[in-house]
Amino acid sequence: MDNFADERDYKILENDKYTFFVLGRIMGGKCEILLTDHKRLIICFTCNPYPVWIWTPDDASEAEMERAYRLALESSLLDGKHRFNLKYNLAEYFIKRAVEDEINLSISLNMYAYDCNALIKPTVIADGAIHHCVSDDIDELVEFLDLFHKETGVDKKDIESYRSEAEEYINSGNMYFWKDGHGNNVASCKFAPNGDTASVNLVFTRPEFRRKHYAENLVYQVTKIIMDAGYIPMLYTDADYTASNACYEKIGYVLKGKLCTVG
Repeated sequence: MDNFADERDYKILENDKYTFFVLGRIMGGKCEILLTDHKRLIICFTCNPYPVWIWTPDDASEAEMERAYRLALESSLLDGKHRFNLKYNLAEYFIKRAVEDEINLSISLNMYAYDCNALIKPTVIADGAIHHCVSDDIDELVEFLDLFHKETGVDKKDIESYRSEAEEYINSGNMYFWKDGHGNNVASCKFAPNGDTASVNLVFTRPEFRRKHYAENLVYQVTKIIMDAGYIPMLYTDADYTASNACYEKIGYVLKGKLCTVG
């Protein structure tokens, strides 16, 4: 196994470019652990609190899944402190195999991957308008990040870490709020390009402003920006959050793949 990614790794991810969008984006950067044979297995872990990404082909054999499990075990990733983003066949193998080592694993999150090639205008137009975040918005963006991660319970950090992220997002030029008719920042959304694709994320509406179509209208506007820039929009959703998924589907997002988080 090599400790670097090259064009072979990006090539094998082409058929899974939606479900493994994040892996394609992070494996060329700084990683605590990167193991790849450039053919049938990629294991990538950036740092805590982020999950470990493990890619295997759809037709992975039991021997190949055992190899993935052994490498995760030998890399101290099965210590109860890490989560894994996997295809379902590999997740099922990990869960059953871990029992032999007296390790308790279970699926904690089911995820859908969507893309959008034909954008549909929302049927309900929310009051207010999209707002491109600037440096003056950093304090409120830090608050959004804190609320978002507390509610989802995923990748939680301290306030200073959120401030660093907020600065990065604003400097990228891809961070947006939705301002309602009274000037309140009520929803957030950003995107991250990678190759010909751009991932929509950090979609969040303040609890007191929900059910007013703010997120739907914001994601629609951000998706339009992405498409106008020549990218294919995509996003991940919690498969069990039907209201959110229905929102995306109404504006033209189509299900392209499934994966899960194991912890």
